[in-house]
Amino acid sequence: MEARQARANVARFVGNGALGLGFAVALAAALFGMGTPIAPYVLAGLLVITGVGLRLEGAILDRG
Repeated sequence: MEARQARANVARFVGNGALGLGFAVALAAALFGMGTPIAPYVLAGLLVITGVGLRLEGAILDRG
């Protein structure tokens, strides 16, 4: 496996994990949260944005 392809695979893997964790945090905050504290949603949003960015990086590395 080439180093570039390995880096793309790692970026995709970590991106998937960040996306899944972000959605899980948002779901847990919606289901079990008391009141509407904004901190879990900010964390979830940052995780989702990071996950999307890493997935895009992996796609660009894989293509180029």
